[in-house]
Amino acid sequence: MTGAKALLKSFQEEKVEVIFGIPGGAIMPVYDELLDSPIRHVLTRHEQAAAHMADGYARASGKVGVCMATSGPGATNLVTGIATAYMDSTPLVAITGQIPTSMIGRDAFQEADIIGITASITKHNFQPRKPEEVPYMVKAAFRIADTPRRGPVLIDFPRDVQVGEAEIEFPRQVKEYPRQHFPDSPPEKAVKEAAELLLKAEKPMILAGGGVIAASASAELKSLVEGLRAPLAIALMAKGCFPEDHPLYLGLLGMHGMPYANIALTEADTVLAVGFRFSDRTVTADMSLRKDVNLIHVDIDVAEIDKNIPATLPLIGDAKKTLRALLSQIRGKTKPGRTKDWLNHIEKLKRKHKPPQDETPEKRGFLKPPKLLKEMRELLPRKGIVVTEVGQNQMWAALYLKVYYPRTFLSSGGLGTMGFGFPAALGAKVAQPDVPVVDVAGDGSFLMNERELATSVKEKIPVIIVVIDNRMLGMVAQWQRHLYAGRYAETILGQTPDFVKLAEAYGAQGIRVESYREFRKAFKEALKSDITTVIDVPVSPEENVYPINLPKGLIKTAIQPPT
Repeated sequence: MTGAKALLKSFQEEKVEVIFGIPGGAIMPVYDELLDSPIRHVLTRHEQAAAHMADGYARASGKVGVCMATSGPGATNLVTGIATAYMDSTPLVAITGQIPTSMIGRDAFQEADIIGITASITKHNFQPRKPEEVPYMVKAAFRIADTPRRGPVLIDFPRDVQVGEAEIEFPRQVKEYPRQHFPDSPPEKAVKEAAELLLKAEKPMILAGGGVIAASASAELKSLVEGLRAPLAIALMAKGCFPEDHPLYLGLLGMHGMPYANIALTEADTVLAVGFRFSDRTVTADMSLRKDVNLIHVDIDVAEIDKNIPATLPLIGDAKKTLRALLSQIRGKTKPGRTKDWLNHIEKLKRKHKPPQDETPEKRGFLKPPKLLKEMRELLPRKGIVVTEVGQNQMWAALYLKVYYPRTFLSSGGLGTMGFGFPAALGAKVAQPDVPVVDVAGDGSFLMNERELATSVKEKIPVIIVVIDNRMLGMVAQWQRHLYAGRYAETILGQTPDFVKLAEAYGAQGIRVESYREFRKAFKEALKSDITTVIDVPVSPEENVYPINLPKGLIKTAIQPPT
């Protein structure tokens, strides 16, 4: 068979259900074979969106996402989506067409060294030179992408290899990959030592990162939190790993984290961090841990240990298996009331540092995002999926929209990619067609990939887009208010487009609301609709996201709004 046919048969061997992509000259043989394949293809309107859709599909389903593009600009348009997946450890396989092998290096039409371009943002890259190499490389790519620490893999597919024929064998397994081996669980001695530190702690605190969701360790985390009676705070990528109506849940940490969560971290005597990489936005420069703190760091990737904050006791291993091992060591050994004073103290911190935006008066003609998101939460089923764009909308959703289950809150964390939310929401809806999916969007971020409204309508992928419409690049404008005396350098978007007309032009539904009552009505209608709905919500251009904890070197910590 041809290399192109071998690729699609290999995908079937890996149980691939859907590919997101756009055809072009250098990938046409594969697309021709797709006509006879049972695999669904979603035709996107931009390759970046194809990568984000595959990413959203992977995050919502736990499976490997697949995207495909042609050579040259098609391949380079995937780069932002691949980098987004790499930063957030999303399992992804990207297929790019390439010019024939005999022409590589000659600057042929639509040639790009995509292997070199993506080398630093993928776990591994492949380029088959013979059709018979294709099945092995595909199987290896899926193993690497889906092996902790998960991430994207790229296969660059020369056109002559696609059309070339050979006797093809399909391997049952691959032995050489992945080259980097991670232990399943840490040594028993280290687990016992960690359990002893946690049992002795008077002020314990648990931190959860995206690794908890990647390892499907939410149940074990909840058991440990309740067993130790220790408060839990999260990184953005962990939102949903723990029910947010739980009394031991403190919320988001960091620059836009809840002040009481940030303060508690600086006072804790023992910290257990699980799948948590201590990024600069989650543990900011002025959130210094106690000098005598016992920091137990659980991570599958040894490169994360001591990278940003030194660990007292590293536990290298899968989060689920490591938490199970810890649970077996602490079960029946916790002393009743041991953390009572600590938890009482945290309740006082909560009362003292309640987010100020809950009490700020509404401005005439504009809705308030925190209240809007609380209204939305009441209407959305508990297992409904929320995806965000990047900017103020993302932080409002992270702070004020409660999430109860893993894989029901999807957001671009490490790269902070504007334009991620809408296509990722479409990918999530393909993965979970019976679950309502909402994209909480800013007008600026949504406009970066609004063309995918055409995809949503043609492919019959109905989602809801709630546009928090302040006609600004809101997060940059907020920083300009804080740091540059409100000098808006190229952050005012103006009054175009009309989002209702934009949605209708694509065959979607557009609704503008000017009250919470109108929003509730529109959202209920959207939940029942079989086409995508854009709900345009006016918000003041001067609206800020609070709390915010800016570095002291820039400005006095702004937990309260500036006067």
